[in-house]
Amino acid sequence: MKIHDADVSATPAVSAARGWLALSPVAVFLLLYVAVSLILDDFYKMPISVALLVASAWGVAILRGRPLLKRIEIFSRAAGHANILYMIWVFILAGAFATVAKSIGAVDATVSLALRAFPPQYVVPMLFFASCFISLSIGTSVGTVVALAPLASQIALSSGGDVAFYVAVVLGGAFFGDNLSFISDTTIAATRSQNCDMADKFKANLRIALPAAIVTLVIYIITGAGATEVELPADSDWTLIIPYLVVLGCAVAGINVTIVLSLGIVAAMVLGLTHGHSLIGMASSAGEGIDGMGSLIIITLLAAGMLGVIKEAGGIQFLLHLLTRHISGRRGGQAVIALLVGIVNLCTANNTVAIITVGGLARDISQRYGIDRRKTASLLDSTSCVVQSLLPYGAQTLLATGLAGISPAAPFGYLYYPWALACMIVVSILIRRRTPAA
Repeated sequence: MKIHDADVSATPAVSAARGWLALSPVAVFLLLYVAVSLILDDFYKMPISVALLVASAWGVAILRGRPLLKRIEIFSRAAGHANILYMIWVFILAGAFATVAKSIGAVDATVSLALRAFPPQYVVPMLFFASCFISLSIGTSVGTVVALAPLASQIALSSGGDVAFYVAVVLGGAFFGDNLSFISDTTIAATRSQNCDMADKFKANLRIALPAAIVTLVIYIITGAGATEVELPADSDWTLIIPYLVVLGCAVAGINVTIVLSLGIVAAMVLGLTHGHSLIGMASSAGEGIDGMGSLIIITLLAAGMLGVIKEAGGIQFLLHLLTRHISGRRGGQAVIALLVGIVNLCTANNTVAIITVGGLARDISQRYGIDRRKTASLLDSTSCVVQSLLPYGAQTLLATGLAGISPAAPFGYLYYPWALACMIVVSILIRRRTPAA
């Protein structure tokens, strides 16, 4: 994969008025969804799709200098980008797999095994550790969410826990591995944009991510200490967990997530046939799962289109120029790099794209202020993962909450790992650590 850095200097600067106007669709969305939901104290009252629709319409309206049809074409082209469509195929397959597995009893069997294998106080730490391990092994937070989010929600329901909390546990662990894995696209983008070795970046990143993960794990152990015994579900046929073993095994082996899910669906249907389920019945369940992803797909398309319009209007370019005007010293340079990738991630909802967009500029800042390139790569990856995990319209959160049937904003208050990682990033910037030249 070849990484192309965004060449900010090659295009004329965007005026402040035009730049702030270009970014205004994000403000419209945040006001409509987050602010209104906070005022009403209910994140289910304002549908995220409606907030995105209004913000998207505003974005198309303010994109001046082009006919309306051209503006709609720009929006549609961004929404129909190959990366967006790839996510949608994953959503469709994930919905089909989740419902087929549930219909044959695979979810109940897996939950029964988990609750019997671990005391109640260790179920949450076990889930977080498993999410960290799987994401580190497969290098993708989406693949981890696909594998564990349905189980997490079902364990929560079976043990009387909060579904949003259990989903947040999986999301936190998923981003731990995505941030560190050698085969993660964010790792590849960060290291190539800074011309540093993956092993060196891993060591620099580990000093930030590992303490955050340990703190999070301790929190889960402490909060789980008072867990009461729950009524265990009836014994299930443990052969029904095979579809999940297939998904986990193939994912850890590094197989593409679409193939992993396809194999999981086939395994679930074959197992269902051996346990007396009809093929047409399982096909009907798969159809229900695909239909259930409809709102998630609409949200994804709207978000991608809106963010594409913002980029076309010069919003991203304006941000890059705005944040790099006043840099003072090495700590200031590091803070600006973190802010750049974080805000661009907020506007693109894609951590890999954010890293690629600011990678070249971050390298220039690092060279100018003597920042170790390994530290820069670590900052790019870690900060983008923090922002991506906190976005209610990020692909991972949309997928996890879609599979669990909860609001995209519901897990926000329980995302302990991203906040712990954010604190460690701040500490790493404030504490000057001397490192030998790479």
